[in-house]
Amino acid sequence: MKFLDDVDFVVDEKIWGHRLYDEQLPHLIILEFLGILVGNCEQPLKEEGGKVIYKPQRQLRLRGILFNNPYINMIASSTNKSDEKKWEEWFEEYQKGAYAEEDMSYLKDVFKSFDDFARVVELLRSSSFEVNSNKRWSSKFVFPFGPDALYEDLRVDKAETNDRRFFARTGEILYLMLCRSYNKEELGEFLVKRLLCAKMPLNRLVKAIQGEKQDAKLVKEISSQQLPVNSHKRFDQLCQDWIHILKQDIPAYDVISYLMFSAGLNMLLYFLERSKEVLKDEVPVRMVCEIISKQRTKIRTISADDYQFNQNLSLRSIGTLIENIQQEDEWLSASKEADPEVKYIQLMQKHFKWPSSEEENSNWTAETFIQKLINKAETRHKQHLARVHSAWSKAIGLSSRRLSRRMRYAPNDYFLKSLVITVVDKRMPFDDFLEIIKSRYGLIIGEAQAEELIASNQVDQEALSKNSEFLAERLMSLGLVRQLSDGCAFVENPFSIEGNVYASK
Repeated sequence: MKFLDDVDFVVDEKIWGHRLYDEQLPHLIILEFLGILVGNCEQPLKEEGGKVIYKPQRQLRLRGILFNNPYINMIASSTNKSDEKKWEEWFEEYQKGAYAEEDMSYLKDVFKSFDDFARVVELLRSSSFEVNSNKRWSSKFVFPFGPDALYEDLRVDKAETNDRRFFARTGEILYLMLCRSYNKEELGEFLVKRLLCAKMPLNRLVKAIQGEKQDAKLVKEISSQQLPVNSHKRFDQLCQDWIHILKQDIPAYDVISYLMFSAGLNMLLYFLERSKEVLKDEVPVRMVCEIISKQRTKIRTISADDYQFNQNLSLRSIGTLIENIQQEDEWLSASKEADPEVKYIQLMQKHFKWPSSEEENSNWTAETFIQKLINKAETRHKQHLARVHSAWSKAIGLSSRRLSRRMRYAPNDYFLKSLVITVVDKRMPFDDFLEIIKSRYGLIIGEAQAEELIASNQVDQEALSKNSEFLAERLMSLGLVRQLSDGCAFVENPFSIEGNVYASK
């Protein structure tokens, strides 16, 4: 398979795809995704001929000015220099450090003064992701204000090679997931209209600095084989969540945050659900959430236990997937032969692209073949993929170690607000809200959703009741719950669909 030419063996890839990566957090996943979308804005979310083709943008002038331009503020702050002198000095300094020698004089025609130019640069720079990180300038990203603000991660050298350190293909997996969702046409239309409008004010500022867009020289291909699952309930739920978010009366720049949240939560659940499918564990993913308060409850221990159980799921599924080859008819048939080792090698290479010709050993037993690959797969898995659950749950505000030595599910305010906006139309009874977040995402907070825990005496009803009360109080403090005089509580979405111009389109 073409997309697997850069790996020594395929195990993780057969379960989750090529690839989920712990260091590519939701904001980087969305940026990579949007870079693919802008290259397919005429036909969004479509696979054709077993692949997705797009030409990435590079926008070297934009990122060079924003992130490889340390002297602009010093020049702008000079009070004893004329505007012409400031431009002249900046052009000279920029060319010394610029990656490509270019005529940047077009900037004088766009901005009325050098000081205006410096203020726009500061505005865009301050809104960038990880602006204060020590990443190289070509791997820093401006906020996705529109189509001109999107570009791929790049290693700036003579070959101008794209890098996989920060854009590790997880955005490609997200794109393929949505290509395989049931309502991809509607979602694709919303994404292009709301996120890729070139006339949005801040995108126009980005374009003013960038000038003509800079595309990569060659097109890129995303093989459909990178995602081993042709359909999945999680793809459909993600699509549904995004459509719901995009229909709301949320400013285009703010909506990005909620899409990031939804992508992080649903991709995290995909990661856990695929692990369970390999393990043939039909019990839905469960995440008992402790709503942090001044009072400590028994929920904390159960939440930490759930966290640890889910943390170990992926590693368990690795060994199970490899061991399952022994149930294949070809393996059982080979085991009955006098010298089955050659057949074992062929089957392992067919299923897992291993062992290589250098590693082949006909003296290995069936148990040796299995155990050696399990050891190799687990070692590689622990380097990155095994950390996806911990990294992504923390990034979206679902997990925390606050007030505890153990990590557990303890959602913060960002998570709770994003959850309300993702689930609620205008308003919803509080009890219905608790039931929906359990059925969709496995999040358990109240007593009605945890009957099995109560029945097995793992926790008492009072603790769960208090947990749901703490949630209601938290949501009320965020302006997301209204308590009526009859004692009924309603969760309210501040960005109601009603009256939104996008809802009717």
